[in-house]
Amino acid sequence: MKKSERHAIIGDLIQKNTIRTQDELRHLLQEHGVNATQATISRDIRDLKIVKTVDATGQTFFQQFEEKTNDDVAENNHLNQMVQDVVTKIDRVQFMTILHTIPNNAPILAAAIDEVEMKEKVCSLAGFDIVVIISPNEEAAIHLETLFKQSH
Repeated sequence: MKKSERHAIIGDLIQKNTIRTQDELRHLLQEHGVNATQATISRDIRDLKIVKTVDATGQTFFQQFEEKTNDDVAENNHLNQMVQDVVTKIDRVQFMTILHTIPNNAPILAAAIDEVEMKEKVCSLAGFDIVVIISPNEEAAIHLETLFKQSH
């Protein structure tokens, strides 16, 4: 099966089902005749910009973010939406802004941050549930912290 076909199936499954884990997604894929490893599913989740969000009961589930256009406004809106949905806490240490996320959402948030041009950003680093944005100086980091807190 082609990657694009698998991506289409995953997108459809995410829209039509409440999927809470990669294992649940893997089982649904198998039911649709798609055999994929956990590593492949992880890459697909990253490629499709699927993140975990929290429902009204506090449980997490997968949701796909769709960008309508590729212009700067859409990228900023996408980033603001992601910050609202996945960031749990914002800290700053000197020239670094630290965004704490729902588990397993830091890599996709860092990718969204990297897509947006920001003079206050030198680079971003992502772990499992933390994104660190390194700024050229403390003043730039303070500005980023303020921006992210406004979005949050």
